[in-house]
Amino acid sequence: MPKDQRGMMLLEGLIAIVIFSLGILAIVGIQAASVRHTTDAKYRMDASFLANQSIGTMWGQRSNLASFAVTDESVAALPNGKRTIAVNGSDVTVTVTWQLPGEAVPHSYAIAARIN
Repeated sequence: MPKDQRGMMLLEGLIAIVIFSLGILAIVGIQAASVRHTTDAKYRMDASFLANQSIGTMWGQRSNLASFAVTDESVAALPNGKRTIAVNGSDVTVTVTWQLPGEAVPHSYAIAARIN
């Protein structure tokens, strides 16, 4: 082996390891983003279900809609979850908010319905 090529295989091996490591880190990052988005979608679905469940309950008891009005009622199904129900005659607005640990901005889901 010529003197000027000593260590070339070692250098090629190290470069291959660096490229492989970057690929693995990219895959881990994609997986983490996927889990984060899946969790966010689950919480949005849970908020939608809770709001629609409240509207359904109000449809069943139309005669006393005003009794359903609440502000910042705690919701155990969501992290730091709160439900607000505003009743204005037969118009009802249900707002569900939640905030994940470490996030500065809370998420919100609102639905409005007219219960005749």
